[in-house]
Amino acid sequence: MATERLVIVGGDATGMAAASQARRLRKPDELAITAFERGHYTSYSACGIPYWVGGEVDGPDALIARTAQEHRARDIDLRLRHEVTALDLDRGRVLTRELDDGGRESWTGFDKLVLATGARPRRPDLPGIDAPGVHGVQTLDDGRALLDTLDASPGRRAVVVGAGYIGVEMAEALIRRGYEVTVLEQSAQPMSTLDPDMGALVHEAMCAMGIETVRGATVTGVLTDESGAPGGGRVRAVTTRDAEYPADVVVLGLGVRPETTLAAAAGLPLGASGGLLTDLAMRVRGHDHIWAGGDCVEVLDLVSGQLRHVALGTHANKHGQVIGANVGGGYATFPGVVGTAVSKVCDLEIARTGLLEREARAAGLRFVTVTVEATSRAGYYPGARPMHVKMLAERRTGRLLGVQIVGREGAGKRVDVAAVALTAGMTVEQMTALDLGYAPPFSPVWDPVLVAARKATAAVRDAGA
Repeated sequence: MATERLVIVGGDATGMAAASQARRLRKPDELAITAFERGHYTSYSACGIPYWVGGEVDGPDALIARTAQEHRARDIDLRLRHEVTALDLDRGRVLTRELDDGGRESWTGFDKLVLATGARPRRPDLPGIDAPGVHGVQTLDDGRALLDTLDASPGRRAVVVGAGYIGVEMAEALIRRGYEVTVLEQSAQPMSTLDPDMGALVHEAMCAMGIETVRGATVTGVLTDESGAPGGGRVRAVTTRDAEYPADVVVLGLGVRPETTLAAAAGLPLGASGGLLTDLAMRVRGHDHIWAGGDCVEVLDLVSGQLRHVALGTHANKHGQVIGANVGGGYATFPGVVGTAVSKVCDLEIARTGLLEREARAAGLRFVTVTVEATSRAGYYPGARPMHVKMLAERRTGRLLGVQIVGREGAGKRVDVAAVALTAGMTVEQMTALDLGYAPPFSPVWDPVLVAARKATAAVRDAGA
């Protein structure tokens, strides 16, 4: 029996999880595995980059879950600094270029193909956006490049463009490094992954932490030092329609888009966001021998029933496990997501799961909303901190649709209770009976999430049909 050939494009969470799981199920004489990664690192935590930049954790080695040597020891032919530049699906081969060896190109054949090409930071087409000192942050190589700029910069002024998860986390990292930080956000409030009323709480906290946050700011360009002196051409300011903000370094926190350039050129099916379309087994639609996962695919939203692009390492690892099981001869599926995410800016914890108001409207759902203010512990227990919990429920059925939480220590991870309830399709009334853990150091008698569920239950009843 001939040895099958598996080629993996991308050596981070999805790609190497797929390789490792496939190797557990099939021996090297049954399945030869070759993985190509254009960067210097593999199997790393991109989510840890802001904390590396901020000096809270060591890097980059501490952020690597499994080294290239460890993968190779398991008979996985992992080739770093190899960029796949073309897919030839008719002949079953990929074209690669060696980035550190004069650009030498070669073809590698495959019987099965996994696309784990990830995502790329959004970089608007604006004057000066590619100037030295302007950074997107998606990979460990990006993190290293940003740190090199910070170490070499004589100034201490930073501008972060965008106040989503990446933006607020990088703002905190730069504050920790002693920078004066200005965040420019086009929306009315930071954290557009929250409803505006909850985003306003984040804005208030960011200002209190010394982060200048400019809302409704449309960036029009990046100005550079064109003096001709050494270092000329570097960033010196970011401009908006109304003002100019001095900057020695600029970080783009505008989110990411699926990196599907290769897939699109090969004619593979893409969704509305540009992500690859797969079935529940993570097989690319219409292609029996091609799988895809991680930040380059669209996934099913279990609450709205619609496809969406969600770039998170948790999903990417699960996709890799599913793909590896299927490539290795087993069977596994990835049913979808409920949109859970948690972050922080300094001591403020920010979490969401399910749908926002605008997302529920876009899905054609009728709903009620409630917001409660509670404490993380029993009110009389030392260290009790306030938190705000917002809950959405379907108007007629009472089905939970979404939860957002903003608060201090002990707030963020409470969103997991709501994530489980969403996955199970529970109503807010059913949630009120959940048997959650209680002791004064951890929670009031009624956990804040259950207080919101009680209030939402009453709102559903009052709203009627």
